[in-house]
Amino acid sequence: MSKAQFAFLVVFLGLALSLAACSASPGNGPTGGGEAATLLTETGAIEGLAETRWAPRVPSGAAVPSFVVDPSWPKPLPNNWRISQIGGISVDSHDNIWVYHRPRALGSSSAGAMPRAGTNDEGVPISAIGHPRPYADRNTGCCVPAPSLLKFDPAGNLLDAWGGPSDPGFLEENCRTEDGCFWPAREHGIFVDHNDFVYVSGNGQDGGSRQQQGVETYPWAPSFGDDSHILKFTAEGEFIYQIGYAGMEGPDSENIDGGPNGTPQPYLVADMSVDETTNRLYVADGYGNRRILIADAETGQYIGHFGAYGQNPVLDDPSAGVSDTDVGPWMSDYQAGNMTPLFFRSPLHCASVSGDGFLYACDRGNNRVQIFDLGAEDLGRPCANPNAESQVCGFVDEVHVAPQTASGTAGTAALSTDPGQTCVYVGDLANGTLYAIDRENLTELDRIGRPGRQAGEFHWLHALAVDSQGNVYTGEVDSGQRIQKFLRYGSESCSGTGSSDVGLYATNR
Repeated sequence: MSKAQFAFLVVFLGLALSLAACSASPGNGPTGGGEAATLLTETGAIEGLAETRWAPRVPSGAAVPSFVVDPSWPKPLPNNWRISQIGGISVDSHDNIWVYHRPRALGSSSAGAMPRAGTNDEGVPISAIGHPRPYADRNTGCCVPAPSLLKFDPAGNLLDAWGGPSDPGFLEENCRTEDGCFWPAREHGIFVDHNDFVYVSGNGQDGGSRQQQGVETYPWAPSFGDDSHILKFTAEGEFIYQIGYAGMEGPDSENIDGGPNGTPQPYLVADMSVDETTNRLYVADGYGNRRILIADAETGQYIGHFGAYGQNPVLDDPSAGVSDTDVGPWMSDYQAGNMTPLFFRSPLHCASVSGDGFLYACDRGNNRVQIFDLGAEDLGRPCANPNAESQVCGFVDEVHVAPQTASGTAGTAALSTDPGQTCVYVGDLANGTLYAIDRENLTELDRIGRPGRQAGEFHWLHALAVDSQGNVYTGEVDSGQRIQKFLRYGSESCSGTGSSDVGLYATNR
């Protein structure tokens, strides 16, 4: 090994060792990591990383993919661009990684100097992301907010970027309000389907529509909202359609008789996926409605919707002593021994579809993931499942994720890309880790990462995606504001039986 290689290895290891949950026997070298992965393999660094993990978690006789963080991914962005909170991540059919971030989440002290772009409600001059602050040439100041969507190749090279208030001219040319296109106030959720169409949503809130009330509001200011809609674009950023209307007041999640909830009208959408077989769009709807919304992906036409356990959406659960106006926090249910509330608690945060026709819904507010059979005849139709029975209303099973946590564990889910999609990866926002779960028996086999700020650690793990090589991409919100790539090595699939108490075992760290 040359001195240059050795120096690189020392730096790489110093960053990568923070991945405390690298696991299992090394097996094959990491995939998709380019020169860095090759060097790690050739020098035996993988073995060293595997030995430094937190504590053994993989049960004897089980198999599970192992991961090493790639701190060099992505490559530096051009134009002094800076990314903020990661609302969503999606990997398309070409293994390109799409990142959807929130430029307006950058504080005035971190957004850099930007040109003047209008005035706020008080008549104060503001920048293009709404900050009343000094102005400068976009090309000379520090830390220019990047466009809302960024497209990377597996090596971390930026291929394209477009959308949102920090993409000059986009909202005036590609997403015009007169064409029925309202860019979300707060970016949240992206999916790129098998036909390369891009779906985005938001969960920005302003307590009502200022635009519909005729109030002049500069649309790029943070106060613009509410996000009650889904937008569909081509991969190049050409607007196709919008589902729902921006600025709607929150529809009633119990109204299933022709009211707002009986239409395609979403409210504060979190995430979405398209089933390649049927071309149906499944929406985690979300922070407001707390239901799964089903629409035709080609037209946006409403098909159906359902709540927890596949039944009509409800807010209340009399057995838990809560009403439709006061569901209380998750911990009140947990302490009362009610592990199966009949409603999705805000937010219903993900809707991930498997290749064989199952939907994984992240009920983050209830610390659980529910699984549904997309082929069930009664799924999305008026249906009752008061006893939370399997095979009723399309409901199949559920897995509780660290239920002893106050709230917010099951924030995101993604399936491995081996032929059987045998692993379910579930992101734990509250506890800062990622669980590898055997899809067949829903037991925890291993964990990736831990709370922290270093490479391989998490602060508010919010978004998750997997490429064709099994590499995992994560995104963080709050002050995390970063993307990470975890290189897969060893096993390609999950097998064996681990802990049925996901998030509870192997606590002797």
